[in-house]
Amino acid sequence: MRTGSERLIPLAARMRPQTIKEFVGQSHLLGENKPLAKALTQGHLHSMILWGPPGTGKTTLARLLAEKTQSKMQTLSAVLAGVKDIREAMEAAKQIRQSQGIATILFIDEVHRFNKAQQDAFLPFIEEGVVTFIGATTENPAFELNNALLSRARVYVLKRLEAADILTVLQQALQDKTRGLGEEDYHIENEDLQLIARAADGDARMALNLLEMAADFAQEENHQQTIRHESILAILNEGTRRFDKGGDLFYDQISALHKSVRGSAPDAALYWLVRMLDGGCDPLYIARRLVRMACEDIGNADPRALPLALNAWDVQERLGSPEGELAIAQAIVYLACAPKSNAVYVAVDKAKADLKRFGSLDVPLHLRNAPRHLMRELGYGRDYRYAHDEPDAYAAGEDYFPEGMGRRCYYEPVARGLEIKIREKLEALRERDKAARPLKEIKD
Repeated sequence: MRTGSERLIPLAARMRPQTIKEFVGQSHLLGENKPLAKALTQGHLHSMILWGPPGTGKTTLARLLAEKTQSKMQTLSAVLAGVKDIREAMEAAKQIRQSQGIATILFIDEVHRFNKAQQDAFLPFIEEGVVTFIGATTENPAFELNNALLSRARVYVLKRLEAADILTVLQQALQDKTRGLGEEDYHIENEDLQLIARAADGDARMALNLLEMAADFAQEENHQQTIRHESILAILNEGTRRFDKGGDLFYDQISALHKSVRGSAPDAALYWLVRMLDGGCDPLYIARRLVRMACEDIGNADPRALPLALNAWDVQERLGSPEGELAIAQAIVYLACAPKSNAVYVAVDKAKADLKRFGSLDVPLHLRNAPRHLMRELGYGRDYRYAHDEPDAYAAGEDYFPEGMGRRCYYEPVARGLEIKIREKLEALRERDKAARPLKEIKD
C-alpha cells in the first residue's frame, strides 16, 4: 500500500521503469545486439547524447544505465546550472572516485540550453575520464552543441513511441497495484485507452498524466472505479498534440509543409497545415511562410501565387480564425497546384555570388544620372540609349553591367507556366543582342 506522501507523487513519476526490462520502446537501441545493449552487457559505458522528443524516456534511460553499471548518477539542469555548478559537480565526482572507487555518470537534462562556455567546461573532465557524460536534448545536437563536445560523445536517437507502446505503458499503470493507480480496480474501455494513447502523440509521460486526470473523475460502479468516455473527451478537449513552437519539431513540420507545396502535393500540404494548427501554431506564421513559398518555388511561373498568399495573410489578420485559416488553406492548395519555378531564387543567388567575386564595381558612365552641368561634362549619361526611342522599346546590344564583368545571365526561366513565354521573349531579345553586337559574357 502506498503511503500518503507517495500518493502526492504523479503517476508518471511512480511508473518510471525500475529495470531495463520494464523500459518500453527504443528496441533499436536496447534490443539484442544493439549498441546500448552491448555496452550494458559489457558493463562499460561511454559518454553519449540522448536525442529525442519529450516523453520518450531519456532521463529514465540515463538512470537505468547508471544503476546497471553501478555508477553514481549526478544530475544537473541546463536551465539552472552555471559553470560554477559544473566545476563543483566535477570535484565531487573526483572525490567519489578517489575515496570509493565509484564511477560517476553526469546527466545533463536539456543540454542544448548550455552556452558554448558551459559546454566547454565539461571537456577536460570527459577527456580525463572523471565522469561519463550523458546529455539529453529535444533539439538537433548538430545545431545546438559544440563540435568539441559532440566529438567526445556518441549520439543516440530516441524515437517517438508508437501508440502500441503507449498502450502498454497505460496498461501497466492500470495493473500495477503498488506504483500504478492504486489498490482499487479501475475499469476503462479498451477503445478509450487507445484514445488516450493516440492523443498522447508518442509522449508516455503525457499519456500517464491524462490517465491520472481521467481517474480523478472515475465513478464507482459494481465495486470498481469506472472511467467514462465522456470524462476522457472532456480532458482531451483542450488538445494535446505535440507542437514545440521553438524547437526541432516546429521546423520539421513547417519544412514538411513547404516541401509538400514545392512537390505539388496539395493533400499532404493540407495535412501538415491542420497538424500545425491543431498543435497551436500561429496561423500568421504559416501565412508569412506562404509568401516565401510563392516567391521561392513558384515565382514567375504563376505570378498570381504571390498576391494570393498576401491576400490570405491579410484575411487572417483582419478576420482571425476560422475564416483566416480557410483562406490560408485555399492559398496552400493553389500554391501546391501551381506550376513551379525557382528561377528567380537561383538568379538572386548567382547575382550575390558575382557581387562577392567582383566587389563594388563603378556604375558605367552611360548609366549614371546627369542632373548637373559638371556631371554631363564628365560624361555622365553620354551615349545612353533611351529604350522607348528604340524599335519595340528595346535597345538591342546595350550593356547594363559594370565594366570588367561582361554580360551575365542569372535568370533562366523554366519551361513551365508563364515562364514559358518569358523564356521565349528573352531568347528572342538575346538573339537581337547578338546581331547588334558580340556579347562578352564571362563563363564560370
